[in-house]
Amino acid sequence: MKVSDILKIKGSTIFAVDAQDELLKALTMMEHKDIGSVVVMEHDELVGMLTFREVIGCVVNHPGDFARMHVRTVMDDSPLTCTPETALDEVRRMMLEHHVRYMPVISEGALLGVISFYDVAKTVVDSQNFENTLLKAYIRDWPEENGVTGLARKGPGDPP
Repeated sequence: MKVSDILKIKGSTIFAVDAQDELLKALTMMEHKDIGSVVVMEHDELVGMLTFREVIGCVVNHPGDFARMHVRTVMDDSPLTCTPETALDEVRRMMLEHHVRYMPVISEGALLGVISFYDVAKTVVDSQNFENTLLKAYIRDWPEENGVTGLARKGPGDPP
């Protein structure tokens, strides 16, 4: 599976803020949309990512005056990205290795969407469930041999 498979299911809705916006505006959007991250854009280009990780660090380091700070001063200005063709196994490895929960998807300089660790995990679990269903159906429909079906078949060395 590839990142493009997740985007087909999830869609490509992007929640973005400008780098010059106040942090409170970004936090308000994140709360109203019930999302854990926003992309930070400037002149229609991705310049950063703002997640709860950066926000918590800002609140701890600047108690009292964090809400009026600009997104640019808080954001991750070099977020880890992937392409639609990146394999899910690679995305999982990257996310785990770099402790990243959200990853922008870029193709030819254009932002196509953002995938989350949840999106990746859900896709993997759904794929495994589908595969399990197919395997169970295959076993259930196993052709009969000597009147015995499925897993109950006896091998050449088994007693009669």
